[in-house]
Amino acid sequence: MPGDLTDFAEFVEASLPGLLRYGHALTGNPHDAADLVQTVLEKIGSRWSHVLHKTGDPLAYVRRSMANAHISKWRRLRRENLVADIPEPNAFTPTDPFEHEPLWQALRDLPPRQRAVIVLRYYEGLSEAEIAESLGVSPGTVKSQASKAIASLRGKLRGDQETEGREAV
Repeated sequence: MPGDLTDFAEFVEASLPGLLRYGHALTGNPHDAADLVQTVLEKIGSRWSHVLHKTGDPLAYVRRSMANAHISKWRRLRRENLVADIPEPNAFTPTDPFEHEPLWQALRDLPPRQRAVIVLRYYEGLSEAEIAESLGVSPGTVKSQASKAIASLRGKLRGDQETEGREAV
């Protein structure tokens, strides 16, 4: 058991920067990303020996767990109607320099599964087979989700460019 804890600590130390980047791309902000990574690693840490010996690729397992946890949270929040808790305008000033970039805004608007596929494919550089394994879906699902996401991003970004062009006139 102590060896497993050492392995887990080494895994976390080596993987944490990449997991935080992946979480940031999934959630859209670094604070939620850190919460997501912490929640998933806390759950996995208690079952590390099982994860290590049964999954074959603990990093893929952690990524899949992060995507699933993010999707579950998104579904729960989507069902809630928190009209009374809407923050005041200008109550939050983003510190992320990419917060207002059209691509990041369009990426955040994608459904969680499509966002996960795009992030893993283009941000993390994984192949379709690796993404399928990470998310627990078929390669065909990865292809269709990527296609839908790219079409949505193109439409959104073209719409933004047309709007900017009209404003400049």
